[in-house]
Amino acid sequence: MYLSIKNLCDDLIQEWSLIPSDRKLILRQLSNYIKLKLSEEDKVQIVVICTHNSRRSHMGQIFLAVAADYFRINNITTYSGGTEATSFNIRAVDAFRKMGFRIEEDKVDGTNPNYAIRWDDMMEACVAFSKRYDSPPNPTDNFGAIMVCTQADDACPSVSGADFRLSLPYNDPKEYDNTALESDKYTERAKQIGREMLYVMHHTNQQ
Repeated sequence: MYLSIKNLCDDLIQEWSLIPSDRKLILRQLSNYIKLKLSEEDKVQIVVICTHNSRRSHMGQIFLAVAADYFRINNITTYSGGTEATSFNIRAVDAFRKMGFRIEEDKVDGTNPNYAIRWDDMMEACVAFSKRYDSPPNPTDNFGAIMVCTQADDACPSVSGADFRLSLPYNDPKEYDNTALESDKYTERAKQIGREMLYVMHHTNQQ
């Protein structure tokens, strides 16, 4: 893992006191789901879902994977999707670059480019692009669905194929687009999601 990303994770772990106690109870539900899957030697597939698969869902997918690597938890694959496809917003991409992730534009499909994201030179790149939650390469059954925006949460009271569904909304950094606070707010939201995903994976490791 790149030193910049390890240091980022170390710092975010020191901020767990910022997570409200009622929020921690919700996060522990995800920990328990992952722990159960691992105890049954079943594959763990998590799909993080928001409306446009452009910001928060990618942040959740990437930081869940980073947190699993940080705590050396294997057999977890993370995905993201939306109720519709748009593009991985460049502001969110730039927030990850600023935090130390290495990102290359892998190929361009119209206005929806693919980004190859790495936080370790030994890993296969995480390829991120916007898609519906039920579109390839996302799983169609035996997965946990994490709803990170209220609009998608309301639009999908049940998620076909999911054996676990969790409402875990975050405020949309899009509210600050084209303002002086834009960059700071995207980084703030990414770090909030990272902090909580590290909390999830830490408790996945606990007996």
